Amino acid sequence: MSADTDADALAGVPPMRADARRNREQILRAAREVFADQGPDAPLDEIARRAGVGIATLYRRFPHRDDLHRGVVIEVLTALVEAGSRAAAEEDDAQLALRRFMHAALDLKIGSVMPALLGRFTVDEILDGVPGDVVDPIDALLLRAQAQGLIRPDVVFGDITMMIMRLSRPLPGGGRFAADDALAHRQLDIYIDGLRPTGSPRPTTPLGGPAVDAAAFKRLRQRVIDDAREAHSEARADDTGHSGDSGESDAD
Repeated sequence: MSADTDADALAGVPPMRADARRNREQILRAAREVFADQGPDAPLDEIARRAGVGIATLYRRFPHRDDLHRGVVIEVLTALVEAGSRAAAEEDDAQLALRRFMHAALDLKIGSVMPALLGRFTVDEILDGVPGDVVDPIDALLLRAQAQGLIRPDVVFGDITMMIMRLSRPLPGGGRFAADDALAHRQLDIYIDGLRPTGSPRPTTPLGGPAVDAAAFKRLRQRVIDDAREAHSEARADDTGHSGDSGESDAD
């Protein structure tokens, strides 16, 4: 069940038409990406453009920015619950189930989207629209993996979720590059392999994503610094322009 369908059912609202549901899902996905890149005050026009809908359609589904913020939070948490439930139900190996869940959670960009939006709502306002809480089933998966001898015994729930939060944050200064998401998945695989107990066989699955060696890191570092400086210069230019405008207005 999708987040919007569940919310409608809870509110006693008739289900939406397929095209309306599709537009809503496209808007929420686009908003998640834009908020991750530009923050919660990003232009709504950009969200509508990425979603492939008109701005009027966006406002029809989400009349106020807060409505869109809450919709994104509920959509992300609902997808998180669904990912955890599917992984637990479809994987006999608890360690593989945890790996599957962690990669799905990383794709949801919870580390860059959720912190910025959560401060706008109470816990009850958010969880009331979500079909369940992912904490308990994932903690149960972790305990099962430890009982099977697949995860070191000193690992706790926060080691799973808080690492996902860290890896899904953007690079310092807001810099992004095409392979950023693939790199995060590579680093998550390295971390997951580090959760294995002492004496476990070495992992045989090749690492995916880009291998950022020293030379590649230097190039990436330069790009991130250049992008941050350019953004800072543009912001200062905008501030100077606004100051000049207000000064002329005062003089008049």
